[in-house]
Amino acid sequence: MSTPPSGLTRDQIAERAAQDIGDGSYVNLGIGMPELIAQYVPEGREIVLHTENGLLGMGPAPAPDAVDPELINAGKKPVTANPGASYFHHADSFAMVRGGHLDLCVLGAMEVASNGDLANWSTGQSDAIPAVGGAMDLVSGVRVVRVMTTHCTRDGTPKLVEKCSYPLTGAGVVSRVYTDLAVVDVTPEGFAVIEIAPGWSFDEVAARTDAPLRDERPGGVN
Repeated sequence: MSTPPSGLTRDQIAERAAQDIGDGSYVNLGIGMPELIAQYVPEGREIVLHTENGLLGMGPAPAPDAVDPELINAGKKPVTANPGASYFHHADSFAMVRGGHLDLCVLGAMEVASNGDLANWSTGQSDAIPAVGGAMDLVSGVRVVRVMTTHCTRDGTPKLVEKCSYPLTGAGVVSRVYTDLAVVDVTPEGFAVIEIAPGWSFDEVAARTDAPLRDERPGGVN
């Protein structure tokens, strides 16, 4: 059997996820891979990016020679501010999140279950560092939650599972997952793949998913 090609890069996943964000959306980007979406906002589309440390109207990362050390996102990465951006207190930022004023958040994940449960803050081990940050607020207060992650861990363990083994960030909150191998919707019937990375087959993706996976691509076979 031939070895499948490499999956999508982190930047390619971010670019794909950005394509699904509607014009005029207010969006929070989680720390890590989701931060890359700021680099790939589709041309001609207004997407207002929020970061919970107190910025609405975040732009992409600056050029190396234009970094402002006082202008960072929640992951402490340098960013820019788009025209019309607003700065505010940390508490006001979380009031936006908890008050339901954001349309969408895109988060990273350790595990996503087939019912939409999300685990992205701790392995639950005794030596794990508590690092929930604003994730629980986001999955509770934001209208739509999507995930960007690799399909498997570095040792090949699937991240898309029947039931999360790690402590939950939120129950039944995820609607779509973007990975290096596929775009997968969370439906009442479980995981449904709607796109597969070039060079990969449905069976190869299903073999790397620790839960039943339906093929709902145009022309796909369930």
